[in-house]
Amino acid sequence: MTQAQLDPMDVCAFGAHPDDVELAAGGTIASMVANGKRVALVDLTRGELGTRGTGETRDLEAAAAAEVLGVMHRENLNLGDGFFEIDQPALMKVIEVLRRLRPQLVLANAKSDRHPDHARASSLLERACFLSGLLKIETVDQKSGELQAPWRPPSLHCYIQDRWRTPDFIVDISGFETVKYAAIGAYKTQFYSGSEEEPATPISSPEFLQHLKSRDAAMGRLGGVQSAEGFESSRPPVVRDLLDLL
Repeated sequence: MTQAQLDPMDVCAFGAHPDDVELAAGGTIASMVANGKRVALVDLTRGELGTRGTGETRDLEAAAAAEVLGVMHRENLNLGDGFFEIDQPALMKVIEVLRRLRPQLVLANAKSDRHPDHARASSLLERACFLSGLLKIETVDQKSGELQAPWRPPSLHCYIQDRWRTPDFIVDISGFETVKYAAIGAYKTQFYSGSEEEPATPISSPEFLQHLKSRDAAMGRLGGVQSAEGFESSRPPVVRDLLDLL
């Protein structure tokens, strides 16, 4: 299926770098896919400044991870690892994607984190989601060449990444841990594989993967479940019945 033929997505998960979504929301994505949701992943950069691997290897790894998760679509905006800004060119690229994929829900990077690209990506998405709904901002579909209609996603949530942040809500990913960590394992240049030939980094040790699993368990403990991922919301989630919160 080509990009121009894609039906609207239920969820569009953005990451500043390939692997951001998998690390922080991979279980959530796997669960939504298993429940029949239409999910797209959009990477803002190729992660080309990473100590290990290259932009080309990250492209291949991202494609492999998307296949593991079973998402319907993945693309890369190539905004420039480490150097993208919240400026008009970047905003217009993100707006074009939002209007083309028309998601009901957008997931974005953490509002504050160890890597400065993460918070900047979060702010970029929050601003783009608002601007995407403005009639007087004109964009053209990059595939069809047609003028796009405005679209403002109804919901935006930010996944919690390296630094602990108190979540507004958590998603139970119990039973989807295997898929999540298989998707993370697709990034063979980035994470511990038992055969290390490249320089060590803060995320390349076996201890880092154990930290991720411990964080999933800690998030789960907040809600009395085995494993969970935490999110912050741009506005309070709305329910019609308090029993929906059980």
